[in-house]
Amino acid sequence: MRIHNPIHLERRLGDTETSYFLPSRASGVNDMYLHLGFSAQPRTLARDRVALVWAILRLKHPLLACCVEMHSYNDIRFVLKPHASPEATLYSANENLLYRQGTTAVSLHLFFSELIDSYLNGPRTLSAERLSCIILSEDHSYASESVIPSAESDTWFDYDLLLCTTHFIGDGMALHQCANDFFTLLSSKQSTGELYDFLKEEWRIRFGNQYTEISLPKSLEERLPHCSGKFQKVASMVDFELSQGRLVGGHSFPRRKGNDRRTVVPTVAFDEDRTKKVLKLCKSHDVSISSALFAICNIAWLRTRNDDPRLPVMMYSALNMRPYLLQDVLNDSYWFIAISYFNVVLPGFLPTTDVERTFWHRARAAKEQSTRASKNRMVISRSREMAKERGDRAIRWAIEDDGKMNAKSCVSSPPLAATIIEKPPSTALIGLSLLGNLDGIYKHAAFSQIKLHSLTTGSRQRAGAMLLFGYTFVGKLWISLGYDENGFEKGIVETFWNNVFSSMEELLL
Repeated sequence: MRIHNPIHLERRLGDTETSYFLPSRASGVNDMYLHLGFSAQPRTLARDRVALVWAILRLKHPLLACCVEMHSYNDIRFVLKPHASPEATLYSANENLLYRQGTTAVSLHLFFSELIDSYLNGPRTLSAERLSCIILSEDHSYASESVIPSAESDTWFDYDLLLCTTHFIGDGMALHQCANDFFTLLSSKQSTGELYDFLKEEWRIRFGNQYTEISLPKSLEERLPHCSGKFQKVASMVDFELSQGRLVGGHSFPRRKGNDRRTVVPTVAFDEDRTKKVLKLCKSHDVSISSALFAICNIAWLRTRNDDPRLPVMMYSALNMRPYLLQDVLNDSYWFIAISYFNVVLPGFLPTTDVERTFWHRARAAKEQSTRASKNRMVISRSREMAKERGDRAIRWAIEDDGKMNAKSCVSSPPLAATIIEKPPSTALIGLSLLGNLDGIYKHAAFSQIKLHSLTTGSRQRAGAMLLFGYTFVGKLWISLGYDENGFEKGIVETFWNNVFSSMEELLL
């Protein structure tokens, strides 16, 4: 006999969530993945243990286990129908845990690269009914070369994990924090039985009593401090419009249309010694590697193509809004999207001499603009206005797309730079996702039974999209470029990518 759980939780999507949900409907635009390569012993990765950890996280972070119901363009809802027992919760986690077995004929790395390619370019893995899943790949044909087992321990093997979620339930910080918690629980000294007891207790706290006060995590807009009074609201709108009007950018990658989208993510990792050199050099010039990467992209592009040096180069990046949010007293989950956007504008010309001096000057300019965006006293109101603009635009485009009954038009979602106004010249060259030092999030010492060695990340993109990632992980600097290889003029992105690294070699290494 099936037991019915009377608890039913739902809430409307906020503006930012809506701006990501509507374009995702047709083909999963912006569905995120986080890939982690690691070594472990088989007993640590036993399926029953992995499923228990995944079930616990889905309880703690309910948006992972929600579905989405769209009643109208202005009424889209997260819906959680909690399972009636811990056993049912575990069963659901297992349904969203996919194991993939490597073969002796194909290396695990190549096999998993094919899985990532399938996630990015094949049929959509996620849906409005499945907002998250884990894919785990294993191959016990070969022992790991990165870990030498002691006489008393079992052999270690290499594994790859893909944590997949829609973008409208969270951001990069949520992805990485979740992965850290996943490995911490998985590597803990708790037995499988003790993990099951933990799951039962987590379920009991939340759903064992239907009168328990629980809720879904609030949206970004609900968490932002509100303006008080009509004058402040008008002032916020005027300030936002003025800030947008100051954005000028006249450079873009020439695009090709009519080809099927195919996203690739070439990735390069610098060894620890070279990474230390880069970080030390940036510190000596009072900039971060993130600021330096803006300047590197600026110079790399101007060495690739420069149709109009009179116009500046504009790039955009995400702004972490979590430090500005009000506490959600009914839910302590970190799984929600909390980002806004800002732009960095640098000159569109490159002097023939003293390029090094120019580079550091532009890196400092990027730092100043980034700091100004995050520390501006209007940052909260600007983020709120930007979210509203993005949400309204997504609704308008969704209505237009649905009216045409053309699924392909849903792929043409707005770029991540919400600050790009359709008033030329105000074009962004590229987006940069600068994640900083991820070793500050991954507490490697907390999961000694697992040794992480690689990390890549990205998302299913719209046609003609491009996003550069930069971060440090396991002491290495990683640079990757996710882009639609069929969406741009032949050879130009490859030339730019080569110029990124030749410029880094010249100026940072």
